[in-house]
Amino acid sequence: MRFQRAEPPLKIDGLAAARDFFAGCFAESDPRRETLWVAHLDDQARCLHVTSHEGDETGASFPLRQIIVDAAQHGSAGIVLAHNHPSGDMTPSDSDKRSTRKLAAATEALDCAVLDHLVFAGSDCASFRQLGYL
Repeated sequence: MRFQRAEPPLKIDGLAAARDFFAGCFAESDPRRETLWVAHLDDQARCLHVTSHEGDETGASFPLRQIIVDAAQHGSAGIVLAHNHPSGDMTPSDSDKRSTRKLAAATEALDCAVLDHLVFAGSDCASFRQLGYL
């Protein structure tokens, strides 16, 4: 799914803003399936573009190449990711960490930073940045 936000652009300028924004996104998703949401931001943390990528009960789709293409097309200065764990455990998996590291390395060449990756389990979430993974 792809969509763009209406004007004025939403600011996602920290953990609280990201948590609030993505909580609203997950309210629109099937909680039994993992879904990855990607917000592309400009250099003032304004949201330029948002995409979602559905997975299944055990894993989210992580289309690394498409996220990089979107970052280049939209001139993203930063990316914030969020996905849910239907299991109720918000601990990032090894696969979550690996995919996020790959994306961070790839987007660095575009002068685009992965600012955070949130893992939701119900209404709780874990932040890669707070956990020291970014």
